[in-house]
Amino acid sequence: MTEAAPPPDRSYLLGTHDEEIARLGLQHRVWQAEAMTGWRAAGFTEGSRLIDVGAGPGWATTDLARIVGKAGEVLALERSDRFLAHLAATRDALGLDQIKPRRMDLMEDDFGADGFDGAWIRWVLAFLPDPTLALKKLAGALKPGGALVIHEYVDWQTFRLLPEVESQRDFVDFVLADWRASGTEPDISRRFGEMLPQAGFRIEAQRPIVWIARPDEYTWRWPHSFIHGYLRHLVGAGKVEQAWADRIRADFDAASRDPNARVVTPLVMETIARRV
Repeated sequence: MTEAAPPPDRSYLLGTHDEEIARLGLQHRVWQAEAMTGWRAAGFTEGSRLIDVGAGPGWATTDLARIVGKAGEVLALERSDRFLAHLAATRDALGLDQIKPRRMDLMEDDFGADGFDGAWIRWVLAFLPDPTLALKKLAGALKPGGALVIHEYVDWQTFRLLPEVESQRDFVDFVLADWRASGTEPDISRRFGEMLPQAGFRIEAQRPIVWIARPDEYTWRWPHSFIHGYLRHLVGAGKVEQAWADRIRADFDAASRDPNARVVTPLVMETIARRV
């Protein structure tokens, strides 16, 4: 069945509409435990002053705010006014005054802050035309020894259905080509060994994160929601035919009904670095 595409937002891959805000919330819930693990390893704690870089609608921001408490601060940097409005409304509803939203374009604006204890960034650097510039700006906002926790892809091609399905491989190949044609690099973590030292950071630890999920597991909902959302984006942008998208959607939905199916998620690398 054909799904209507929401109005496009040219500034964001999948837009900033209500459906995307909800999808990002699902995504964060799937990834919440892994984010918490990285934050603990980096030493984020009560009273910390932290930066959420590319905060989106604020799903991770609220978790960070609860960690730092009223004695701390979370500077939430985001470019989308719609996401910032959602974040501010959540902050007010939950009474998390330690959240300080700020509109910022990572390529064009300065951070306007310094002396922060740590920062968190997830799936942002891969979509920037000059990620090293953003990292240099971020280093200037952290105090010496300040921790940076990054979740970014290192091998997106691990994303596949088991048993393998040809249309899923077609989808992965097309998405990678589409991103790279726009000047972004999905497997950006492969460059951190050179990028982070150039920006003023020392890599402290790295670990891979990949899952193999069954259709009845909550983790399955993350790739499922992405595929449906991204196919709508591709059709709405005129990049693919509706029939091509319908085939990929139908094959993934069929796998979702098969108790023997598995999905291997794109391989993410967690990197913890310190400002030198």
